[in-house]
Amino acid sequence: MRHRRLGRTGLVVSEICLGTMTFGNQADEGSSFAILDRAYDAGVDLFDIAEVYPVPPERKYAGRSEEIVGKWMAGKPRDGVFIATKVAGPGGGWYLSPVRENKGSLDRHHIMRAVEGSLRRLGTDYIDLYQTHWPDRGVPIEETLEALTRLIEDGKIRYAGCSNETAYGLTKSLWMSETRGLARYETIQNNFSLLNRRFEDELAEVCRREQVSLLPYSPIAGGVLSGKYQEGARPGGARFTLYADYSPRSQAMFRRFVNQKTLDSTARFMGLAQEAGMHVATLATAWTLTHDFVGSTIIGATRAEQLTDTLAAADVTLSADLVKACHQVTKDMLYPLG
Repeated sequence: MRHRRLGRTGLVVSEICLGTMTFGNQADEGSSFAILDRAYDAGVDLFDIAEVYPVPPERKYAGRSEEIVGKWMAGKPRDGVFIATKVAGPGGGWYLSPVRENKGSLDRHHIMRAVEGSLRRLGTDYIDLYQTHWPDRGVPIEETLEALTRLIEDGKIRYAGCSNETAYGLTKSLWMSETRGLARYETIQNNFSLLNRRFEDELAEVCRREQVSLLPYSPIAGGVLSGKYQEGARPGGARFTLYADYSPRSQAMFRRFVNQKTLDSTARFMGLAQEAGMHVATLATAWTLTHDFVGSTIIGATRAEQLTDTLAAADVTLSADLVKACHQVTKDMLYPLG
């Protein structure tokens, strides 16, 4: 497993990160432990969680993913495991915080409450990377950054990151950090895959120039790039099978990623992967790692065996011709998506 440095931090982590948003709902505790063991044994040392996980977000489940990772981590050397978790922002009302009755806010009070809950559920006294899950435009960014700075000074978190942020939001926060001497966002966690390349439009430039690392989530587009939704298939328990009937927001995401264009493109990617002698999920994951602004790509699973093809990306170097062929597919059919 190769490693990369995140932003300007002292964190040098595996270039594959395990996401845990299925833990406690789609994957029970036993299955979650098996997934964690499989990734850890393969050399993965970065694990991404959130206070609201698992997803789909229902209050009875919120916080369960952190609890499961905390129980698993209890038997591991703490300095050999890097924990990245998140404090819920408003999230368009989609996420429910396990500790706050409102939709979530990134003001000082709620951040301080949220981190204590995450530390308790994880069974640790510090978090390596603490991320704002969604922007909160109703709270001054300096208040959010001041709270994160205080947490760093108190030793409760090591570094800060953001998620689902825009080029404006990231740039504004970096300017505020520099001018006021506050903690900066060292990472940004956004959706990025062969089926969603919007990050390259503006955010990639910000990341390159400001030394901020992208942690891409959904590198196989929520499972679409595994080929399991081809020909109208709706696998039981799969993310977009659940999303199709869950809420208006999740239904919109289903339509965005499971449609004729994405399925036709996936078929072409499957053909390219077959010619290269690899699974299409391996191709899709390895493709994200060809970008210099990527720090660690987040993969996920509901069963340990699902990790085989995505973990294989750690041992793959895509040829220039294959990368060019992938670009041609998105240029022909998908870019920009939506």
